[in-house]
Amino acid sequence: MRVEQEGHKMFENMIEKLKTNRQKLIFTEGSDPRILEATSRLKKEKILEPILLGNPEDIHTASKQYGFPVNEIEMIDPLTYPAIESMVATMVELRKGKMDEKTCREALRKTNYFGTMLVKMGYANGLLGGATYSTADTVRPALQIIKTRPANKIVSSCFILYRKTENVEEKYAMADCAINLNPSEDELVEIALETARTARIFSMDTRVALLSYSTLGSGKGESVDKVRNAATKLKEMHLDFPIDGELQFDAAFSEDVAKTKASHSPVAGQANTFIFPDINAGNIGYKIAQRLGNFEAYGPILQGLNAPINDLSRGCNADEVYKMAIITASLK
Repeated sequence: MRVEQEGHKMFENMIEKLKTNRQKLIFTEGSDPRILEATSRLKKEKILEPILLGNPEDIHTASKQYGFPVNEIEMIDPLTYPAIESMVATMVELRKGKMDEKTCREALRKTNYFGTMLVKMGYANGLLGGATYSTADTVRPALQIIKTRPANKIVSSCFILYRKTENVEEKYAMADCAINLNPSEDELVEIALETARTARIFSMDTRVALLSYSTLGSGKGESVDKVRNAATKLKEMHLDFPIDGELQFDAAFSEDVAKTKASHSPVAGQANTFIFPDINAGNIGYKIAQRLGNFEAYGPILQGLNAPINDLSRGCNADEVYKMAIITASLK
Protein backbone atom coordinates (compact mmCIF):
# COMPACT_ATOMS: atom_id res chain seq x y z
CA MET A 1 0.00 0.00 0.00
CA ARG A 2 1.23 3.49 -0.92
CA VAL A 3 1.59 6.10 1.83
CA GLU A 4 2.50 9.70 2.56
CA GLN A 5 5.70 9.41 4.62
CA GLU A 6 6.22 12.85 6.09
CA GLY A 7 7.21 12.01 9.65
CA HIS A 8 5.02 14.54 11.41
CA LYS A 9 1.62 14.68 12.97
CA MET A 10 -1.39 15.72 10.91
CA PHE A 11 -1.77 19.26 12.22
CA GLU A 12 1.77 20.09 13.32
CA ASN A 13 2.66 22.33 10.35
CA MET A 14 -0.70 24.10 10.44
CA ILE A 15 -0.44 24.87 14.15
CA GLU A 16 3.11 26.14 13.77
CA LYS A 17 2.04 28.57 11.02
CA LEU A 18 -1.07 29.72 12.88
CA LYS A 19 0.88 30.53 16.03
CA THR A 20 2.94 33.04 14.05
CA ASN A 21 -0.15 34.62 12.46
CA ARG A 22 -3.07 34.09 14.82
CA GLN A 23 -6.42 34.25 13.08
CA LYS A 24 -9.72 35.42 14.54
CA LEU A 25 -12.33 32.69 14.15
CA ILE A 26 -16.06 33.04 14.81
CA PHE A 27 -17.93 30.22 16.57
CA THR A 28 -21.68 30.59 16.09
CA GLU A 29 -22.76 28.35 18.99
CA GLY A 30 -20.94 29.99 21.88
CA SER A 31 -22.56 28.16 24.80
CA ASP A 32 -22.34 24.64 23.37
CA PRO A 33 -20.09 22.50 25.63
CA ARG A 34 -18.17 21.08 22.66
CA ILE A 35 -17.43 24.59 21.42
CA LEU A 36 -16.42 25.71 24.92
CA GLU A 37 -14.01 22.80 25.33
CA ALA A 38 -12.43 23.30 21.91
CA THR A 39 -12.10 27.09 22.11
CA SER A 40 -10.72 26.93 25.65
CA ARG A 41 -8.00 24.63 24.34
CA LEU A 42 -7.32 26.73 21.22
CA LYS A 43 -6.94 29.84 23.34
CA LYS A 44 -4.75 28.15 25.94
CA GLU A 45 -2.45 26.73 23.26
CA LYS A 46 -2.29 30.16 21.54
CA ILE A 47 -3.26 28.71 18.16
CA LEU A 48 -5.94 31.26 17.24
CA GLU A 49 -8.27 33.88 18.72
CA PRO A 50 -11.79 32.44 19.15
CA ILE A 51 -14.86 34.69 19.19
CA LEU A 52 -17.92 33.15 20.81
CA LEU A 53 -21.36 34.33 19.70
CA GLY A 54 -24.35 34.34 22.03
CA ASN A 55 -25.50 35.76 25.32
CA PRO A 56 -22.34 36.21 27.49
CA GLU A 57 -24.25 35.30 30.64
CA ASP A 58 -25.38 32.02 29.07
CA ILE A 59 -21.83 31.33 27.87
CA HIS A 60 -20.32 31.97 31.32
CA THR A 61 -22.99 29.80 32.95
CA ALA A 62 -22.23 26.93 30.57
CA SER A 63 -18.50 27.49 31.04
CA LYS A 64 -18.83 27.03 34.80
CA GLN A 65 -21.18 24.09 34.42
CA TYR A 66 -18.86 22.16 32.10
CA GLY A 67 -15.56 23.38 33.54
CA PHE A 68 -14.00 24.99 30.46
CA PRO A 69 -12.58 28.47 31.21
CA VAL A 70 -13.46 31.18 28.68
CA ASN A 71 -12.75 34.37 30.64
CA GLU A 72 -10.08 35.50 28.18
CA ILE A 73 -12.14 34.68 25.09
CA GLU A 74 -14.05 37.45 23.30
CA MET A 75 -17.85 37.12 23.32
CA ILE A 76 -20.34 39.04 21.18
CA ASP A 77 -24.11 39.06 21.61
CA PRO A 78 -25.96 39.84 18.35
CA LEU A 79 -28.86 41.24 20.37
CA THR A 80 -26.74 43.93 22.07
CA TYR A 81 -24.11 44.58 19.41
CA PRO A 82 -23.43 48.35 19.41
CA ALA A 83 -22.68 48.62 15.68
CA ILE A 84 -25.78 46.72 14.57
CA GLU A 85 -27.18 49.64 12.54
CA SER A 86 -24.06 49.78 10.40
CA MET A 87 -24.19 46.00 9.95
CA VAL A 88 -27.86 46.10 8.93
CA ALA A 89 -27.16 48.83 6.37
CA THR A 90 -24.25 46.87 4.93
CA MET A 91 -26.31 43.70 4.65
CA VAL A 92 -29.21 45.54 3.00
CA GLU A 93 -26.78 46.83 0.37
CA LEU A 94 -25.29 43.37 -0.14
CA ARG A 95 -28.73 41.78 -0.47
CA LYS A 96 -30.28 44.60 -2.48
CA GLY A 97 -33.53 43.48 -4.09
CA LYS A 98 -33.47 40.16 -2.24
CA MET A 99 -33.76 41.06 1.46
CA ASP A 100 -35.26 44.29 2.82
CA GLU A 101 -34.17 46.06 6.00
CA LYS A 102 -36.68 44.27 8.20
CA THR A 103 -35.64 40.86 6.88
CA CYS A 104 -31.94 41.66 7.29
CA ARG A 105 -32.46 42.94 10.83
CA GLU A 106 -34.33 39.79 11.78
CA ALA A 107 -31.68 37.55 10.15
CA LEU A 108 -28.90 39.29 12.08
CA ARG A 109 -30.48 38.30 15.38
CA LYS A 110 -29.33 34.78 14.49
CA THR A 111 -25.69 33.96 15.10
CA ASN A 112 -25.18 32.27 11.71
CA TYR A 113 -26.00 35.45 9.76
CA PHE A 114 -24.47 37.76 12.35
CA GLY A 115 -21.21 35.79 12.40
CA THR A 116 -21.01 35.69 8.62
CA MET A 117 -21.42 39.48 8.52
CA LEU A 118 -18.59 39.89 11.04
CA VAL A 119 -16.36 37.99 8.61
CA LYS A 120 -17.62 40.01 5.64
CA MET A 121 -16.89 43.29 7.43
CA GLY A 122 -13.35 42.18 8.25
CA TYR A 123 -13.77 41.75 12.00
CA ALA A 124 -12.79 38.09 11.83
CA ASN A 125 -10.90 35.90 9.37
CA GLY A 126 -13.34 33.00 9.22
CA LEU A 127 -16.25 31.15 10.78
CA LEU A 128 -17.00 27.66 12.07
CA GLY A 129 -20.61 26.67 12.70
CA GLY A 130 -22.97 23.73 12.57
CA ALA A 131 -22.70 22.20 16.04
CA THR A 132 -26.45 22.88 16.30
CA TYR A 133 -27.17 24.57 12.95
CA SER A 134 -27.86 22.49 9.85
CA THR A 135 -25.41 22.51 6.94
CA ALA A 136 -27.86 24.63 4.96
CA ASP A 137 -28.03 27.18 7.78
CA THR A 138 -24.25 27.53 7.71
CA VAL A 139 -23.77 27.49 3.93
CA ARG A 140 -26.71 29.73 2.99
CA PRO A 141 -25.43 32.91 4.71
CA ALA A 142 -21.96 32.25 3.29
CA LEU A 143 -23.34 32.04 -0.25
CA GLN A 144 -25.51 35.14 0.21
CA ILE A 145 -22.95 37.33 1.96
CA ILE A 146 -19.40 36.04 1.51
CA LYS A 147 -20.04 34.64 -1.98
CA THR A 148 -17.60 32.77 -4.19
CA ARG A 149 -14.16 33.97 -5.22
CA PRO A 150 -14.02 35.78 -8.60
CA ALA A 151 -12.69 32.71 -10.43
CA ASN A 152 -15.28 30.39 -8.89
CA LYS A 153 -18.89 29.75 -9.85
CA ILE A 154 -19.75 27.16 -7.20
CA VAL A 155 -19.03 26.19 -3.63
CA SER A 156 -17.79 22.64 -3.30
CA SER A 157 -16.53 20.46 -0.48
CA CYS A 158 -13.90 17.87 0.22
CA PHE A 159 -12.97 15.46 2.97
CA ILE A 160 -9.44 14.70 4.07
CA LEU A 161 -9.02 11.04 5.02
CA TYR A 162 -6.16 10.40 7.44
CA ARG A 163 -4.68 7.27 8.97
CA LYS A 164 -1.45 6.78 10.87
CA THR A 165 0.14 3.44 11.74
CA GLU A 166 3.48 3.37 13.53
CA ASN A 167 5.64 5.96 11.69
CA VAL A 168 3.58 5.98 8.51
CA GLU A 169 0.91 8.50 7.51
CA GLU A 170 -1.72 8.16 4.79
CA LYS A 171 -3.61 11.19 3.56
CA TYR A 172 -6.20 11.36 0.80
CA ALA A 173 -8.54 14.08 -0.43
CA MET A 174 -12.03 13.18 -1.70
CA ALA A 175 -14.58 15.45 -3.38
CA ASP A 176 -17.34 16.43 -3.78
CA CYS A 177 -18.97 14.40 -1.02
CA ALA A 178 -21.43 16.89 0.49
CA ILE A 179 -22.53 19.85 -1.67
CA ASN A 180 -22.97 19.35 -5.42
CA LEU A 181 -25.45 16.64 -6.34
CA ASN A 182 -24.52 16.00 -9.97
CA PRO A 183 -21.80 18.42 -11.09
CA SER A 184 -21.37 19.25 -14.77
CA GLU A 185 -18.03 18.73 -16.47
CA ASP A 186 -17.11 22.39 -15.90
CA GLU A 187 -18.09 22.07 -12.25
CA LEU A 188 -15.94 18.93 -11.98
CA VAL A 189 -13.04 21.00 -13.31
CA GLU A 190 -13.60 23.60 -10.59
CA ILE A 191 -14.01 20.93 -7.89
CA ALA A 192 -10.75 19.27 -8.96
CA LEU A 193 -8.81 22.55 -8.90
CA GLU A 194 -10.19 23.55 -5.50
CA THR A 195 -9.59 20.11 -4.00
CA ALA A 196 -5.98 20.10 -5.20
CA ARG A 197 -5.63 23.49 -3.52
CA THR A 198 -7.06 22.13 -0.26
CA ALA A 199 -4.85 19.04 -0.41
CA ARG A 200 -1.75 21.22 -0.53
CA ILE A 201 -2.77 22.88 2.73
CA PHE A 202 -2.32 19.41 4.22
CA SER A 203 1.19 19.13 2.72
CA MET A 204 0.09 16.58 0.16
CA ASP A 205 2.04 15.99 -3.04
CA THR A 206 -1.14 16.28 -5.07
CA ARG A 207 -1.95 13.65 -7.71
CA VAL A 208 -5.53 13.93 -8.96
CA ALA A 209 -7.74 11.17 -10.37
CA LEU A 210 -11.20 11.86 -11.81
CA LEU A 211 -13.13 8.71 -10.97
CA SER A 212 -15.61 6.71 -13.02
CA TYR A 213 -16.79 3.16 -13.65
CA SER A 214 -14.58 3.30 -16.74
CA THR A 215 -10.79 3.51 -17.17
CA LEU A 216 -9.58 5.51 -20.15
CA GLY A 217 -12.30 4.33 -22.52
CA SER A 218 -13.05 0.86 -21.15
CA GLY A 219 -16.70 1.81 -20.55
CA LYS A 220 -19.26 4.06 -22.17
CA GLY A 221 -22.02 6.34 -20.96
CA GLU A 222 -23.02 9.93 -20.29
CA SER A 223 -21.30 9.97 -16.90
CA VAL A 224 -18.08 8.58 -18.43
CA ASP A 225 -18.12 11.29 -21.10
CA LYS A 226 -18.60 13.98 -18.46
CA VAL A 227 -15.63 12.82 -16.41
CA ARG A 228 -13.41 12.31 -19.48
CA ASN A 229 -14.24 15.78 -20.84
CA ALA A 230 -13.50 17.36 -17.47
CA ALA A 231 -10.14 15.58 -17.33
CA THR A 232 -9.31 16.77 -20.85
CA LYS A 233 -10.05 20.39 -19.92
CA LEU A 234 -7.83 20.11 -16.85
CA LYS A 235 -4.95 18.63 -18.84
CA GLU A 236 -5.16 21.53 -21.29
CA MET A 237 -4.50 23.93 -18.41
CA HIS A 238 -0.93 22.57 -18.02
CA LEU A 239 -1.21 22.44 -14.25
CA ASP A 240 1.77 21.98 -11.93
CA PHE A 241 0.44 18.67 -10.63
CA PRO A 242 -0.48 15.45 -12.47
CA ILE A 243 -4.12 14.74 -13.25
CA ASP A 244 -5.87 12.02 -15.22
CA GLY A 245 -9.26 10.50 -15.90
CA GLU A 246 -11.50 8.82 -16.37
CA LEU A 247 -10.15 6.19 -13.97
CA GLN A 248 -11.76 3.43 -11.94
CA PHE A 249 -10.78 3.61 -8.29
CA ASP A 250 -8.69 0.45 -8.38
CA ALA A 251 -6.73 1.76 -11.38
CA ALA A 252 -6.21 5.10 -9.67
CA PHE A 253 -5.12 3.59 -6.35
CA SER A 254 -3.41 0.25 -6.96
CA GLU A 255 -0.02 0.14 -8.68
CA ASP A 256 -0.60 -3.47 -9.73
CA VAL A 257 -4.00 -2.73 -11.31
CA ALA A 258 -2.61 0.40 -12.97
CA LYS A 259 0.01 -1.65 -14.79
CA THR A 260 -2.79 -3.57 -16.48
CA LYS A 261 -5.47 -0.92 -16.95
CA ALA A 262 -3.57 2.37 -17.38
CA SER A 263 0.15 1.72 -17.72
CA HIS A 264 0.90 5.07 -19.39
CA SER A 265 -1.10 7.22 -17.00
CA PRO A 266 0.87 9.79 -14.93
CA VAL A 267 -1.59 9.31 -12.05
CA ALA A 268 -2.85 5.72 -12.10
CA GLY A 269 -1.60 3.65 -9.19
CA GLN A 270 -0.46 6.66 -7.18
CA ALA A 271 -3.42 9.04 -6.91
CA ASN A 272 -4.11 10.66 -3.56
CA THR A 273 -6.82 13.15 -4.57
CA PHE A 274 -10.04 11.61 -5.83
CA ILE A 275 -12.79 13.51 -7.66
CA PHE A 276 -16.11 11.66 -7.77
CA PRO A 277 -18.63 12.00 -10.62
CA ASP A 278 -21.55 12.82 -8.29
CA ILE A 279 -22.51 13.14 -4.64
CA ASN A 280 -23.83 9.56 -4.40
CA ALA A 281 -20.43 8.11 -5.25
CA GLY A 282 -18.58 10.71 -3.17
CA ASN A 283 -20.61 10.39 0.00
CA ILE A 284 -20.66 6.60 -0.12
CA GLY A 285 -16.99 6.42 -1.05
CA TYR A 286 -15.56 8.52 1.77
CA LYS A 287 -17.76 6.81 4.37
CA ILE A 288 -16.63 3.36 3.22
CA ALA A 289 -13.02 4.48 3.56
CA GLN A 290 -13.73 6.03 6.96
CA ARG A 291 -15.52 3.02 8.45
CA LEU A 292 -13.88 0.01 6.79
CA GLY A 293 -10.44 1.54 6.48
CA ASN A 294 -10.39 3.08 9.95
CA PHE A 295 -9.59 6.52 8.57
CA GLU A 296 -10.28 9.78 10.35
CA ALA A 297 -12.43 11.96 8.07
CA TYR A 298 -12.07 15.74 8.29
CA GLY A 299 -14.77 17.79 6.63
CA PRO A 300 -16.76 18.74 4.79
CA ILE A 301 -14.22 21.47 4.06
CA LEU A 302 -16.00 24.17 2.05
CA GLN A 303 -14.15 25.36 -1.06
CA GLY A 304 -14.46 28.35 -3.38
CA LEU A 305 -15.71 30.98 -0.93
CA ASN A 306 -14.18 34.45 -0.48
CA ALA A 307 -13.43 33.65 3.17
CA PRO A 308 -12.96 30.48 5.22
CA ILE A 309 -16.39 29.24 6.35
CA ASN A 310 -16.83 25.66 7.53
CA ASP A 311 -19.62 23.44 8.73
CA LEU A 312 -19.51 21.00 11.64
CA SER A 313 -21.52 17.83 11.95
CA ARG A 314 -24.21 18.14 14.59
CA GLY A 315 -22.85 14.89 15.99
CA CYS A 316 -19.32 16.27 16.35
CA ASN A 317 -17.24 16.07 19.51
CA ALA A 318 -14.90 18.68 21.00
CA ASP A 319 -11.80 17.18 19.39
CA GLU A 320 -13.42 17.41 15.96
CA VAL A 321 -14.32 21.06 16.64
CA TYR A 322 -10.70 21.73 17.65
CA LYS A 323 -9.32 20.15 14.48
CA MET A 324 -11.88 21.75 12.14
CA ALA A 325 -11.05 25.14 13.71
CA ILE A 326 -7.37 24.62 12.86
CA ILE A 327 -8.30 23.60 9.30
CA THR A 328 -10.63 26.58 8.86
CA ALA A 329 -8.07 29.07 10.14
CA SER A 330 -5.46 27.57 7.78
CA LEU A 331 -7.59 28.11 4.67
CA LYS A 332 -6.96 31.21 2.55
